[in-house]
Amino acid sequence: MKKKNVIIIGAAGRDFHNFNTYYRDNEAYNVVAFTATQIPDIDGREYPSELAGELYPEGIQIHSQDQLPELIQELQVDECVFAYSDIGYEDVMSIGAIVNSAGANFTLLGPKSTMIKSNKPVISVCAVRTGTGKSQTSRKIIETLLEYDLKVVAIRHPMPYGDLNAQRVQRFATVEDLKKHNCTIEEMEEYEPHVTRGNIIYAGVDYADILAAAENDPDGCDVILWDGGNNDFSFYEPDLAVNVLDPHRPGHELKYYPGEVCLRTADVNIINKIDSATEESIEIVENNIKRVSPNSTIIKADSKITVDHPELIVGKRVLVVEDGPTLTHGEMKIGAGTVAAERLGAKELVDARPFAVGSLIETFNKYGHIQNVLPAMGYGEQQLKDLEETINNTDCDAVIIGTPMDLTRIISINKPTTRVHYNLDEVGSPNLSGILKDFIQKHKLV
Repeated sequence: MKKKNVIIIGAAGRDFHNFNTYYRDNEAYNVVAFTATQIPDIDGREYPSELAGELYPEGIQIHSQDQLPELIQELQVDECVFAYSDIGYEDVMSIGAIVNSAGANFTLLGPKSTMIKSNKPVISVCAVRTGTGKSQTSRKIIETLLEYDLKVVAIRHPMPYGDLNAQRVQRFATVEDLKKHNCTIEEMEEYEPHVTRGNIIYAGVDYADILAAAENDPDGCDVILWDGGNNDFSFYEPDLAVNVLDPHRPGHELKYYPGEVCLRTADVNIINKIDSATEESIEIVENNIKRVSPNSTIIKADSKITVDHPELIVGKRVLVVEDGPTLTHGEMKIGAGTVAAERLGAKELVDARPFAVGSLIETFNKYGHIQNVLPAMGYGEQQLKDLEETINNTDCDAVIIGTPMDLTRIISINKPTTRVHYNLDEVGSPNLSGILKDFIQKHKLV
């Protein structure tokens, strides 16, 4: 049989995983290209031969998604595989129309074709949108399991934006490891909260090799925790699937891919941030859970916010710096920093747009819904410099850092700063403590 020519449409994450698990050693297919979007400067590279395997001795080129119609024609493509996340259904099918109109099939790979089975019990934490509170949910689960003296190793959804070979398997145990691996702000936002608490977290490119390393971690491993990214479904077959929903975006749980997959396959659905959402929004989300995931357990939780120096906010003109992907990909207008500013009575939320420089101007132009907050963009060295200059240009009394990592560790800010921290605080029962107790008993972990 003639091999099918395939393009994998991605954003440096799910695309590589789909290739590694389904296509790399599959003689029926010839992956002729990857396309990339969402993340700056990831197109124009190649997936190296060392990762691509024996069938691809020259590696695989990565192109901009804008070139997709031309690539389908030039490379005689039979099938395009959509492989990135947090995308509205209208946008997904628009890409499907582009692919079909160029003559190729449009494919979505599911869990059965891409999930890897671990020899350790696996808990997955996924979500319906970026910025729902997966990280704080993961921390809560880890802290609960640590009370039973269990060794938990976290594995994070990929963010390989640098040297793919060097990033094949990454282990983070200290803040110094973040420097060693040249992490972007987005990576540090995810890894730093783990390592500062003494947790081990893995990430990288080849998630079979990553799983093997985690299962055999030198510090020991009793449970694997999949700390999902965007709203992707787990790369590993979960024994307990936890999904997080955001009532600030009611209805999105049924409108984004693959967030609805996470919702429908969850054992536990957590409605987070109920302390800052309306009753009407909470009810919409809860009813949608009951409709499409009726056998799941529903937990409600506050996103409890604490501030290091509240006196820097009360009555002050503040610049709020929020988690970048939550505002951009996640389409949120606010984050934890904004909530803290409003609760503590800030005099004004200063608009950073007039003070923006370089790539931050492009970000504001692209994501027009972002107004009186500044997304912490830092995918590369220049973008980090642009962020620092934008903050320092802004006319304000103080800066609220609403990101999960300490920005002052990597950039110099010329104004007083205060960090905002947020943790999952469950309301009533059922709750994670009871669910995890059952999980521990079921898998005979204690």
